Amino acid sequence: MKTTPFSRITALILLVAGFAASGFAVSKVGTTAAPFLGIAIGARAVGMGGAFVAVADDATALYWNPAGISSVEHFATNLVHTDWLHDLSYNVVGAVLPIAEGQSIGAQVALLSMPDQEITTTNQNEQDGTGVFYSAGSMALSGSWGKRFTDRFQLGLTGKYIREWIWHESASTMALDLGSIYRTELNDMRIGVSISNFGGKMTMSGRDLIHFYDVDETREGNNDRVLAETSTDSWPLPMLLRVGIAMEVIDNDAHRLTVAADALHPNDNNEYMNLGTEYAWHEQFMIRAGYKSLFLPNSEEGFTFGLGVRLHTRSGPTFGFDGAYEDFGRFDAIYKYSLVISY
Repeated sequence: MKTTPFSRITALILLVAGFAASGFAVSKVGTTAAPFLGIAIGARAVGMGGAFVAVADDATALYWNPAGISSVEHFATNLVHTDWLHDLSYNVVGAVLPIAEGQSIGAQVALLSMPDQEITTTNQNEQDGTGVFYSAGSMALSGSWGKRFTDRFQLGLTGKYIREWIWHESASTMALDLGSIYRTELNDMRIGVSISNFGGKMTMSGRDLIHFYDVDETREGNNDRVLAETSTDSWPLPMLLRVGIAMEVIDNDAHRLTVAADALHPNDNNEYMNLGTEYAWHEQFMIRAGYKSLFLPNSEEGFTFGLGVRLHTRSGPTFGFDGAYEDFGRFDAIYKYSLVISY
């Protein structure tokens, strides 16, 4: 059987994904750094239960599958706000710019933040606060490239810089995302594959890890104020393999019904599935529903629901707004909002 460069690239992606997944046979919950990288970006995708790796065709493809940005035909930007758990706020700005037919570049900034917290100590007079506050947060800066090599095959690559900090300590590293989308002849069904957060480990460092140390407490007269730096453990990134399919069950001038399913293999948890659907009326009003983390033991995630609207101006930009609700079990529900602008 004759092979093409595109089939070889797809095979390589699957081969690398297989090796990446083979080392994680059991759950390793809580063993990775930068868990904020797993927070889904975009109210449209969340409304569809996170089943988006094969759908990815807007600016949020920067997160789900960089190959999808090659489907963006006009400059597009997506501003996302998420009211995350326990007063955390997650804000994302992403933009995609077509540079040639079937080829686009993009950039994205993601920031997880929290209100400043007052420091407390075991000192009896400071258990209610010292009057000094500290901050903590996480950030990811990324740049992406995507290209449509044929009318059926798309490939994308993302490079990202990741940083986390708490008070005077911080950790940073670099990572890569790789993705592809293949359109079949079966009712234009798409098959999407992506590997996210393939990169180095993160180690905290900072001035609060430097202490005075007595090398030998049994000896008198020695220097008991030797500067020493505490070493912290290194933690890998939350690498994730996504494989998904998507297709239109109904697709005409007035109505479109898209269904999608993703299978996911993280390196810090068990495998699970996401299911989702999107109905669009004249590509102006959308209703979405889905289910996240199907088959994942002890998951708090579940049913999702979303709405969307698009306003197409005659000679100007297209404006859109998406909202999504995500059930989070014993925690408060998650609400996500996205503003979409395309020009």
